[in-house]
Amino acid sequence: MSSTVRHFVIIANDAFSLLNFRAPLIRAVLARGWRVTALAPNFSDDQRRILTDMDVAAEDYPLNRTGMNPIADIGTVLALARILRRLKADRVFSFAIKPVIYGLMAARLAGNVHAYGLVAGLGYAFSDKGGPRQKAVRWLTSGLARIAMNGAQRVFFQNRDDLDDLVRWNVIRREKGLVVGATGVHLAEWPVAPFPEGEAVFLLAARLVREKGIVEFAEAARRIKADYPEARFVLLGGLDSNPNALARETIEGWSHIEWAGHVSNVREWLARCTVFVLPSYYREGVPRSTQEAMALGRPVVTTDWPGCRETVVDERNGFLIPVRDDRALEAAMRRFIDDPVLAERMGAESRRMVLERFDAARINAGLLEAMDIA
Repeated sequence: MSSTVRHFVIIANDAFSLLNFRAPLIRAVLARGWRVTALAPNFSDDQRRILTDMDVAAEDYPLNRTGMNPIADIGTVLALARILRRLKADRVFSFAIKPVIYGLMAARLAGNVHAYGLVAGLGYAFSDKGGPRQKAVRWLTSGLARIAMNGAQRVFFQNRDDLDDLVRWNVIRREKGLVVGATGVHLAEWPVAPFPEGEAVFLLAARLVREKGIVEFAEAARRIKADYPEARFVLLGGLDSNPNALARETIEGWSHIEWAGHVSNVREWLARCTVFVLPSYYREGVPRSTQEAMALGRPVVTTDWPGCRETVVDERNGFLIPVRDDRALEAAMRRFIDDPVLAERMGAESRRMVLERFDAARINAGLLEAMDIA
């Protein structure tokens, strides 16, 4: 390959997220004639094969996704710096809070690299009303992020709440931040799906951590199920290593909830639901699952909370409810049972909103322009 070809390096916290969320961005960079290398911990053989077929190199780097071990974290930064220096990267783009912090620090150590980060939600460290451990993590994360982000060319945000909060907490200077919107969906791959026949099916797809509102979903579903036994409540998601993850015993104890675990064919499950539900109080960017459900033409019930509120205009394509309010969630879901035509009307509005706001091609073009990738 010619030495004049410029090199784009993308850093993720796991290979699944890299392929699931950033494959369209990678293809857009390749289409502009750039060389691409993807960095993530522990690529599987299948994941490497997919990237190789895309003409993308894949390299592992060490990362502890959930722990805060200073020695290990310094090792991560140094390992990334060595990789970036060896690859002679021209642009570095990292996403998720740990890769953003460590990737931006490593780029500064590597030297002569234009580095960018995408904050796709603030996550566990900035979750609401955490305990002493969470507050300690937030203090440490804020300090590291302040060092990393103010040395970047630009830091992108999916919603304005996240940027405003980090500015208010003196983590980042406002002129360094740019709100670029959601990850988006590839519209051709997510056409409108017909609604299922029969009783209403409410589906929640998320990591199984408490802040995703899963307990509130289970409580609201239990009361509705007592009045409408035929209504169905489906939960998708695998067990998680997050400190606030729900235990298997808890989930399996909800006999009124159909838990399918982690699934690879999310589109098929979304197509079989009537309403998508995400009562989250996690610091989301803009939830991808909600965008996908909207693309299929599904109404959404979610919280009036950073990231989540970006996907719903209340009473237009769904309902916005207060966080941690299972009674409000119950009332919103009952409206779809009491008014069977409501889901189709609101679902059509969801699809229109996706066309207006969540077209991945348009969003990625804006990102590449901001990174001066012509």
